[in-house]
Amino acid sequence: MVRLVYSVVLLSVLGFASQVVNGIFMDKLSEKKLCADEECVYTISLVKAEEDFNAPDCRFINIKKGEMIYVYSKLMKKMGSGEYWAGSVYNDQLGTVGYFPSNIVDEQQVFKEANKEMNTTDIDFFCE
Repeated sequence: MVRLVYSVVLLSVLGFASQVVNGIFMDKLSEKKLCADEECVYTISLVKAEEDFNAPDCRFINIKKGEMIYVYSKLMKKMGSGEYWAGSVYNDQLGTVGYFPSNIVDEQQVFKEANKEMNTTDIDFFCE
């Protein structure tokens, strides 16, 4: 019985490890973010893309001019870098969340103010 439990635990850990190996932790774009709530789960706003954006790496999402994007958090500016927001394209079937520059969108509707300052974590910049 002990061997069976040990085997199940070992396989679970190995299974989890193989999932982590399939992803990569990328450099942080910011140390802080603004959210609408303490857990950063509420949608802040709906924005419209004013131009195309091609994702330079897996932290970002591709956006086409005219697409609507739900915004979930707003990264706070670092010295020397632009401001990025996290969101997902409205018509994206997979619900992929990624970053995009805030200066290429126009905020159409605000659902809840982003007034909770939170620390970013490594998982905010994890890519699968």
